[in-house]
Amino acid sequence: MLVTWQYRIRNSLMETFDPRARWIFSLIFLVSISFFWDVRFLAGFFVLAFLWYGSARVPLKETKRAWILISFLLFMMIFIGTIITGGGAAGILPENTHPLVIWNWTVPLTGWPIMFRLTYERLWFALAQILRVTAISAVFIIIPYSMDPRLYGFTFKGLGLPDRVAYAMDLAFRYVPTLARDFGVTLDAQRARGYEIERVEGGLISQIAKVAPLIVPVTMNSIIGGEDVTNAMDLRCFGIKPRTWLEKTDFRQRDIVLLVFTGVMLIASIILSVVFHFGTFWMPAWLIPG
Repeated sequence: MLVTWQYRIRNSLMETFDPRARWIFSLIFLVSISFFWDVRFLAGFFVLAFLWYGSARVPLKETKRAWILISFLLFMMIFIGTIITGGGAAGILPENTHPLVIWNWTVPLTGWPIMFRLTYERLWFALAQILRVTAISAVFIIIPYSMDPRLYGFTFKGLGLPDRVAYAMDLAFRYVPTLARDFGVTLDAQRARGYEIERVEGGLISQIAKVAPLIVPVTMNSIIGGEDVTNAMDLRCFGIKPRTWLEKTDFRQRDIVLLVFTGVMLIASIILSVVFHFGTFWMPAWLIPG
């Protein structure tokens, strides 16, 4: 059986908005922030994102695992993609940069030269990445914890998606918690049979082989569960005619206000970025060594 995220009614400000308006705001926020690499503009989006996040009144302990995953991905992206290799900053930073650390090293025996060059501009760009990715994460990570799962399908249908796509998005939102539930059940069952995941040791191939009692059953259950859902929908002739939805919501005045604000945010971002060329990489002069 499919399960959903840990949602409960909190009587928060975010819950008073139509879910379609909330999705439109989130998507337009993503588009708007993508125009900027200037920390001053990104700081404004960052504050707006966490004001929106705080309006859901979801305790941090409920979203802690999601934030741990985001932090890990952000660390890998910035540390490897920006600070170590500098690939993430290609085409964004100015040509003339100011070095902070220059390290030259030669690989023993081979004689291969390795040069590491870290600049002030690259560190400032890393800060811009942190603000940008964290703001986007805050806007989207709160959705499954603050949105009634019964409204998933109707919301995507209300955004203009076909019935098949709307229902597929509904199932996709339920897939992650369902997979986590199946993994927990499988882990408990294998532990009851004497399996100890804490003692998985050895090389990479050996570790993969030892966790097979967890990976194989969870994967097979996911495949079988997907086939069961597909067969059940086919037996009910899903997709032959337009379907009706049990839940229904209507735009209210506060939803209109949110949509107007969202439109102004997008138009202002486009004008500032495309017309006036604001929002490109910027670094305060006092940080640049003389």
